[in-house]
Amino acid sequence: ETGEAELLVLPLAGGATVDVDGETFELEGRRGVFSGVTDYLYVGRGKTLTITSALGGRFAFPSALAARDIPVAYYPKSQVRVDLRGAGDCSRQVNNYSLAVEGVTTSHLLACEVITPGGNWSSYPPHKHDEHNEVERILEEIYYYEVRPGLNGSPGMALQRIYPSGHDIDVCAEVHSRDVVTMPHGYHGPSVAAPGYDLYYLNVMAGPAEDSTWLMTDDPAYTWIRDTWASQDVDPRLPMTPLN
Repeated sequence: ETGEAELLVLPLAGGATVDVDGETFELEGRRGVFSGVTDYLYVGRGKTLTITSALGGRFAFPSALAARDIPVAYYPKSQVRVDLRGAGDCSRQVNNYSLAVEGVTTSHLLACEVITPGGNWSSYPPHKHDEHNEVERILEEIYYYEVRPGLNGSPGMALQRIYPSGHDIDVCAEVHSRDVVTMPHGYHGPSVAAPGYDLYYLNVMAGPAEDSTWLMTDDPAYTWIRDTWASQDVDPRLPMTPLN
């Protein structure tokens, strides 16, 4: 039951049948988060849904409190916008599900996936979105991580940093597959993929503003890094999943 929240049914591995409001939706899904983007389902507040996965898939339910009712909507893989951000060892791939995607409507929910090749830094330069002004919106955030095993099959790890921006927060954490880090405020970044271990994280954001816009500001000590990207190539390992 969604209650007062809206959510996405987002396959991480495998597919599913979803029944909601007397309709049945078939989600093809994917083999895993490093294999490609997935189709997905938007379900608004006040709904009851049943999810059946004959082969035992795994699913994420990014959600946020909703301020309005929006119809249930199925989105195919072709609707997912894939971007390559940064350059050099700051290169990463972003799969946008409900983050500035044309034709996708939510009340407050913003969600995307970030895939970072081993040895690269993402969520960098460090940035924040904990004030409401012309260049920033208040957005609480959650990262859910998966780390691709190394060539020898070992599980690997990554690092996540969060530090103060006028708020009391200071995190420098080692993260592994299926870990979650919450970011209610503060500068966050970098997310560092250890050499030899590709990093995935599902990025879920929501805030009180009604425009559902992702606006952030860099830590001014690091924003010059962006100017260096023009003279660098995007990491040739990207895209790690197919571009549409």
